[in-house]
Parts: sequence; structure tokens; C-alpha cells
Amino acid sequence: MVGLVSSAAGLVGFLYEQDPELQVFALRAANDDISLIWTELAAAVDQIEALYEDESFPERELAALVAAKIYYHLQEYNESMIFALGAGKLFDIDREGEFEDTIIAKCIDAYISMSASQHRSASSGTLPELSTSFTNKEDGTTNVSASMSSPVTPFSQSALPSKSLLSRQDSSAVEAGVDDKPMNGGPRGPDDMQSGTRKALHAVIRRIFERCFQEGAYRQVVGIAVEARNLEVLRETISRAGQDADRLSKSKGRNQMGRREEIMDYLLEICMNVVQERALRNQILQLILDLLVSNEVSSPDYFSIAKCIVYLGQHSKASNMLKELAQQGEPKALAVAYQISFDLFDNGTQDFLNKVMEGLPQTEEKESEFSGVTANAASEPNAYENAQESDRLLSENEAPSGTTTTLPNRTKEPTLPEDQQKSFSNIREILTGTKSLELNLEFLFRSNKSDRQVLYKLKSSLEARNSIFHSAVTFANAFTNSGTASDWFVRENLDWLNKAVNWSKFSVTASLGVIHRGNINQGRKLLDPYLRDSATGGASSAYSKGGALYGLGLIYTNHGTHVLDYLYDQIKQAQNEEVVQHGAALGLGVAGMATEAEHLVEELRNALWSDSAISGQAAGLGMGLVLLGSGDVKALEDMIAYAHETERDKTVRGIALGIALIMYGRQEDADELISALLDDPDPTLRYGGIMTIAMAYCGTSSNKAVRKLLHLAVSDVNDDVRRVAVMSLGFILFRKPSSVPRMVELLAESYNPHVRYGATMALGIACAGTGLEEAIDLLEPMMKDSTDFVRQGTLIALSMIMAQQSEAMSPKVTTIRKHLLKVVGDRHEDAMAKFGASVALGIIDAGGRNCTIGLQTQTGNLNMSAIVGMAVFIQYWYWFPFAHFLALSFTPTSVIGVDQDLEVPQLELHCAARKSLFDYPAPMEVKQEETPEKVKTAVLSTTAQAKRRKLAKEKEQNKGDSMDIDQAPSTPKASAPDEDKMDTEEDSQDSQDKGGEKTTASSDSKAKDGEVVSSGKPTSGKQKPEKEKIGFELENMSRVLPGQLKHTSFSEGRYVPVKKPTGGVVVLNDTQPAEPKTLIERQVKKPSAAPTDGAQQQQTQPQQTSSTPQQDSQNTQNDAAAVLNAVDEDEEGVAEAECPREFDYESDGEGGGGD
Repeated sequence: MVGLVSSAAGLVGFLYEQDPELQVFALRAANDDISLIWTELAAAVDQIEALYEDESFPERELAALVAAKIYYHLQEYNESMIFALGAGKLFDIDREGEFEDTIIAKCIDAYISMSASQHRSASSGTLPELSTSFTNKEDGTTNVSASMSSPVTPFSQSALPSKSLLSRQDSSAVEAGVDDKPMNGGPRGPDDMQSGTRKALHAVIRRIFERCFQEGAYRQVVGIAVEARNLEVLRETISRAGQDADRLSKSKGRNQMGRREEIMDYLLEICMNVVQERALRNQILQLILDLLVSNEVSSPDYFSIAKCIVYLGQHSKASNMLKELAQQGEPKALAVAYQISFDLFDNGTQDFLNKVMEGLPQTEEKESEFSGVTANAASEPNAYENAQESDRLLSENEAPSGTTTTLPNRTKEPTLPEDQQKSFSNIREILTGTKSLELNLEFLFRSNKSDRQVLYKLKSSLEARNSIFHSAVTFANAFTNSGTASDWFVRENLDWLNKAVNWSKFSVTASLGVIHRGNINQGRKLLDPYLRDSATGGASSAYSKGGALYGLGLIYTNHGTHVLDYLYDQIKQAQNEEVVQHGAALGLGVAGMATEAEHLVEELRNALWSDSAISGQAAGLGMGLVLLGSGDVKALEDMIAYAHETERDKTVRGIALGIALIMYGRQEDADELISALLDDPDPTLRYGGIMTIAMAYCGTSSNKAVRKLLHLAVSDVNDDVRRVAVMSLGFILFRKPSSVPRMVELLAESYNPHVRYGATMALGIACAGTGLEEAIDLLEPMMKDSTDFVRQGTLIALSMIMAQQSEAMSPKVTTIRKHLLKVVGDRHEDAMAKFGASVALGIIDAGGRNCTIGLQTQTGNLNMSAIVGMAVFIQYWYWFPFAHFLALSFTPTSVIGVDQDLEVPQLELHCAARKSLFDYPAPMEVKQEETPEKVKTAVLSTTAQAKRRKLAKEKEQNKGDSMDIDQAPSTPKASAPDEDKMDTEEDSQDSQDKGGEKTTASSDSKAKDGEVVSSGKPTSGKQKPEKEKIGFELENMSRVLPGQLKHTSFSEGRYVPVKKPTGGVVVLNDTQPAEPKTLIERQVKKPSAAPTDGAQQQQTQPQQTSSTPQQDSQNTQNDAAAVLNAVDEDEEGVAEAECPREFDYESDGEGGGGD
């Protein structure tokens, strides 16, 4: 037997015989022992190929199989695949072996390459993806003819490039494993395959698909189809999953229909998180949407439909879906409609939501709620104020006093029933955002746990007359109390407030907008004292008025329905006041974000062309905010042309940032513009090109974009460009935060401090709120960097990462907090590092320790406002007031359950984890300066003995004249060993012993109640702390961290959530609507009255304020307005504060960019 396999010379000789039977015998023997004799058979591979090509040979398929195995051992896998396909059914894909697995993998790669190439070439001549700048049809889809006749390019080219500059490489040959040098004239690759081989390849792939279908491995087929860009296979797979599930349900008597929904969810997940090309993603989402709304689905997944609709921008389908659910008349369907409305508001733009509301049936409240206020805001200065006092935006939909509006019957639709009118009115209230803002404001106000001592420590440690330190305290206070409507620090520190001048006063006034962000019911009234002219008793300082306009926009962030007209008038009237125009432009951009309103853009364009560096910078940014993600060609051309004309660097920088915002989310459509900007000799425009990459490809994890940024980070000659290139990595990769530390590890050790600073901020942006240990380990050594602004960036990045992290989740959070306070109090620390530590203390306690930085929404989509806020925040390097934009990135960490009446009932949630794992951090212990204690007078032993002898002598003298009563000595009797010791330590030692006894007693009492107590002293072996139990109950409207969500569920009972809780607002289905319900009392809407028990309890807590936002706002108007509205004392003198300037590179400078 050994002799048969020791040499294949005989088999090789049989192959050259003329007798076909001998040749067949040789092939069969070779096939059985190919792994042992392939080295000798390789010399006869030409003869085996000839037998395969001979059509008269009876065993052609066997010859092909032997040739395939020979080429497999020669590692010529492409040739092996070609001959394996020629083997037909002899190539058994069901057989387990390395040869079969390798050929199957090569077949799949070849199929993917060939199919993707065909579909890519078929779609290369379609309309460009920049569709929002063209006329849209009524149903929200793009007009194809208009798009093709007007190709979108930034510099008026006649056609777009054939392939994306930043998309995936055309790796058809690489993915298929095609070799450049084929052997023996074999085909080069899938594109050169003969028709017979192509058919064989499709047959093998079909057999693979069928085997997957039989085994229920639908996900493998979905993955292959997505890579191959074959939508027909995707459709067939989803349909087949539904059919198989239906068949199994009938045969087994159990419901198996969840299999189809599972495949749909999987496809939606990889489409949003894996697919990088925007065109392919849109095609897949459209397929999913068509399948979800088809009649094949008995119970459609409305939440997945809404997710697709938002991304595709098909507002008409969103309106139809909401109408269908609201008109069903079922409580659960109505609850689903409300939940979808909340999701649409979280993920949609203002323009999209307005179009959705236009498609809903008209109700009597709509016109009076929105049109009445804005119609009179421009004509009557006090009309808006009167309307705000009577219009309850957060609850009832009533017409404002002083305004009369009528609703024209445009469509002559039949009158809706009263219950449907109420339903559509509630849907509109949700879509406008008033309900979400109301609930978030209530949560942040009642759950405020901000530590006052930290802010007082900052105030006492940083000299307020230094503008950079004053701004640092301003930002720390704004971030700490963001969205809580608690402005106690401003009211209680008027002496500190009085030291604000010029741009510091601008920032302080704007900080009120951050603190009251979302308080749209009182927003205008709060800032009214700063907005009135000096003739009417209002602001005398242009800086306070400009800051108030900026703050007004921050209050109405992405919800500017009621203030856009007012801000529009202000920017028109302030043509000669550049500071006021600066604030109005910023406020208009924030409030009108993504509205694409032409009249707003036109007025901002006029401000841009005013040739003012201050107003021009804000106008350029404002244009980008209003046109966010639109890709407007005309605006881009105007901005680029003016950037080349003007000589003001600040204006060019504002234009560069605005261009990047206009191309937000455009991906491949921005490539031509990116190339032009990166080739510009002006470093500021190259800076804008980098920001355009960051905004166009944010959250996509695009490999090509990452390579481009890394190349620029080490090759550009300008430090600003290199710095922003590294920072932009965080925007691209924030959905994969674990990959960022490894990517920037070497950059963090660069000789260039700007690159090191960029590495710190990239980690902070990408890993915000995650507590990622790898990122913390990389940043910790950089806290001692030799350059001050690198230390500044490190501290800010650490605070972003540590946001909403408890000591149990991240043990280093306490050490980092202490280090931040140490930096602030260190007199020898540089000013830039102190500024970074102050801002970091505000970020780590954002929103009263109830907010995190979330660049994704609760449903997994991109958080547009948060990304924009982060992109503008990092520009504080040049202009400190931009730091307020970080408030747009703060996301409340809460779960708020509402019923079908949009009311908040009292209920409980269960968290299956230890309570200490998600507790609030302990208040920071700020050491106060201890006054020296008065030293007791030393009493000598001889003096004490003399006093005792004197008392004893007097006692004996009076003994005969008085009754026999023992009199206690006036001085304590010393013990014998201590008789000669000075009496100085007895009292203190006794007090310590007593204090220790009290501590032990209190600890014992707490331990009896089941609490874990740490007394600071080692306990005896008998006393053991009780083990903390797993699981605890939460009230509705409670703080629930992102990592806590997977352990949290609603307790079984009356209220059932309509979807799995993902954080934020969750609509509950009331299963017992006839029963009375108990609601949570709203503290924000509570009128001024005597405090209840709950309020009195809050007064005892140092972190809480007992006043309502209405009371706080009134106090702010009376106390702080007079200070901020006053004309600066040094306005006409020689000591006027400087405007923000270029960053000082020297480490001993006091400011990095300005005041």
C-alpha cells in the first residue's frame, strides 16, 4: 500500500495514455490521494487541463476537480476556484474540509466583486446625492430630472467626478483575490469569466444561499447581499424568512413570526452602522421601508419605519403613518403615534418636522399657537412679551392675549371628532418639541445635584478681574447648571458679576441662555431686561444686549418658532452695532438651525458683507447653522468668493466653519469641495476643509476619511490645520470609541504640542461619557505635559470621558476630580491650565450631574444638535463665547414615562443591579482655611498645688462656722501619674474619645438599618458590613445612566411601555384607563406659594434650590440685570478689555484666544 502512494509516476503516465479508461482511473486515484502526491501531479497540470477542455472526454468534471485541488496546493486560489466551478456537482459544498471552505470563500468574494461592480456601474450615472438643494416633490422625494440637469458641485463644474474621493476603494480585484499574472492563460478575474463559468458561480452561490435558508442562517445571506449591493437578494431573503416562519408556525403551532422582524432589525443595524456609502445606504433603507409598509407584514414595526423615514427625509410618509395610527381610535395605537412623534423630534430637523405637521389634519389650535405670536413680533415690540405671559406653551394650547387669529378652511376637510382633534393637537405639541423640553426641564430642575462648594471654590481661587478667569467661572457655572433653570450663582455673587466688562459681560449674559435652555415658557421674559433699549429702561451696554440675544437663541435651540422673527428684526436694526449684531447672528443661527429659511440666510449674508470682523465671523457661522446639511450651492459659492476677497481672518474663519456645517452629513457629495479647500493656500480655508471632512463623514467610521485626516495631521505646514485634523478623528469615529486610543497613541507623543492637544480632544469627543479605561490611561500622563494648553485639553477631555461616571463604574473619577480642584487652587499653575480645569469641572457635573455628552440619539441616529455643538465648542480656541455651544451636546440621562394623556404618572421602575453602582458622586470636600486655635494658658504644677493648699486651708477655717457640707474643688483633680504634667491636652483627648464613641454609635445605628457604613476606622472581626443587595426600585422621572438601561425595566402593573425603554421619554399604555391615577407633581409649573414638605426637605440639601424657575428669573431680573446693563466703567478710559486675539503659543501667556 505504501508503494502505491510513494510515487505518482505511474498515475502521471496513465494521464498521457490514449485510453480514456486509464485516464479516468488516474484521475480518480489522484483525487483520492491528492494531498500526498500533488507535488508530482503539478508537472502534469497542463495535461489535466487539456482533458477538462476536451469536450469528448467522459469525466471532464473530474479533471476540473483534480486541477482545482492542484492549484489550491500551489496557493493559486483564483485558478483553483475557476476549475472548481467547472467541476459542477462534484464540488461538494456540504463537505467539510479546508479545500471546500477556501473555494467557497473565494466564490463568495468573486460573486461580491462581480455583483458590486455591475450595480456600481449601473448607478454611476444616476442623480448626485446632494438632493436637498433641488426642487422636491410633494411626497418628499427628489425630482430626478431637476437633479440631473443641475449637478451639484461647489465650483460650477458641468459634471461630478466618477467616483467618490473619500469612499471605499474599488477593490473588485482585491476582494476577489485576483492575481495579476494568471497561469496558463487562465482568466484574470470575475470580469473576464466566460459565460459558462459565470453561470457556475451563480449556481454555487445559489446552493450556498439555499443551505443557509434551510439552516435558518439568514444573516449570512444578508451580509453577502449587502456587500454585493444586490437588493433583490435582500428582498428574497426577508421574504423567505417570513415564509419559513409562517410555515413553522403552522407546523409547530407556535408563533415564529419574530424571525422576519429580527432579520429586518439586523439589516437596519448594519445599514446604519456598517455601510459607509450614502447612496447604498439610501437604497437599502428604501427597500426596508417598502417591505415594512407592504401588505405582507401583518403587524408592521412602526418604530423601524420612522427611523427609515427620518433618514430618507420622506415627511409625507411620516404624516400618513401618524394619521393612520391616530385615527384607529385604539389607546395602544395612539400611544405608538405619540412615541413615534417623540422619536421624530429627537432625530428630525425643524424643516422636516414642519413639513410633517403640514401633512396632518388641521386643528383649531395650530394657527393660534404658532402664527399669532410670530405675526406680531415684528410689528409690535411688546406683543411677544404679552403673548408669552398668557400663552402656556408647555401645557394648554390657548391663543395669546392681545392677538386674534382665524383659521382659514383651506382644504374643506370634514370636522374631526373631538377625540381626534385632541390627539392631533398632542402630536403637534410633541413634534414642536414643547412637551420634550418641558419634561426635560422638569427632570433637570427636580434632580439638580450640583455642588455649590465647587463653584465657590472656583470663584475664590480665580481672580475675577482677569478676563480669562472670569470667563472660566462663567462657563463652569453655565455647564454645571445647564438646563436646570437655577441661576443662583449669578444672583448671589453680584460683586463677582460687577467685575465683568466687555466680552466677559457678553459671555455672562449668554450663560443665562445655557442655564435656562429649554425653558421656552419663560425664555423671552427672563432676558427681557437685557433686551430692552436704554430709552425704555433696558440695557445700556451693547455687550449685555448682544449676549442676551445669543442666550435667547440658546434657550430656543433648534426650536426657534417663537423667536426667529424677533432675532431677524434685531439683526436688521443693529447694522451699526457690531457686538449686538454678533450676538443676534449667533442666536439666529442656533434657534433657526436647519430651517433653510431664505430670508434668514439673506439677512445673515448682508451681515457677512458688512466688512466687520466681529459680526462677519458670527454671520458666517449663522449661515452654516441655518443651512445645516442642505448643501446649498449658491450659499457655498457666495461664501467661498467672499472668503477670498476679505482680509479679515475672523470672517474667513467663520465662513470656513459655516461651509463645513452646510455639508453636514453629505459624505461623498462633499468630496469635490473638500479637495478644493484642502488645496487652497490660505490655512484658514484648509482648516475649513478639515472641518468639512469631520462634518460630512461624522459617525461613519470611513476608512478613507480617516486616512486623509492622518495624512494631513503629519504633513500640513500649519499647526492649526494639523491640530484640527487630529481632533476631527473623534467626529469620524465616535461610534467606535474603542478604536480611537490605539489610533492616536503615537500622535499623543508627538513633538508638536498642537498635535498632542488634538489627540486629547479627539479622545474626549469620541469617548465622551464612556469612561473608557484605555483613553484614561493615555490621558493621565498628559496631565503633566510641559505645554499649558496641552494640559488644558487633557483636563477637558478627561471631564468629557468621565461625565456621568460613578466611582464604582470608574474608580479614577474621584482622583481626577481632586486633581481638577488642585489645579484651580495652585497659584503656580498656568492660566491656560486653570481655565481648562474650571471648564472641566463644569462639564463633569453638567446639568446638575444629570447630563452626559451624547453624539447619538437614544434610538442610535446621529444627534445633529450635539455634533454641531461639539464642532463649534472646540472653536473656543479662537473665541471664548463659542464655548457655550457645548450645552447643545448635553443629553439628560433619564427615563420619563408618560401616558396617553401625556401626563407623568407615579410608577416604579426596577433596576436589577446594585444601587451604589449608579449613585451620584459624593459632594466634593473643599478644604477651607482653618483659623489658628487659641492656645490654653499653661498651668504649672506648683501653681496648681498652691491653689489646692489655699482652698484646703480656707475650708478648715470655715469648718467651725458652717454646716458640715462637702464642697467640690473648683479645679479638676489630677491623677497621680500626671500630677506634674501641664494641663493642656486632656480636654482635646477626651473630646476625641467621646467623638469616637459617638461615631461608632451612629455607625451601629445605620448598620441596623441595612446601610453600608464606613466609619474611617478598622472594625473588629465581629462587626461585618452587610452585603449590598442586588436590585432596587426607581421612581418615574428618575436618573438612569446609559449603562443602567440594560438592567432597568418597568415594573409589571398598570402601565406598559409601547417599546423597549431606550432612555428619554417613553410612552406608556394604560391598561386600566377607567381607574383613577396618581400624577407626579410638577415643580416647574408650581406657582409661588408656601413650600410643601417636599420643598422644605429640599431646602435642607445644599445642592438643591427651593425656588422655582419663575421665582429665580424674577430675582435675576431685579438683582443681576442692573449690574450687567450698566455701562462699563472703563469703556471710555484707557483700561478697556482687549477683544479675543490669536492664540498665544508661549506657555506663560495668560490667554489662548481672547476674553
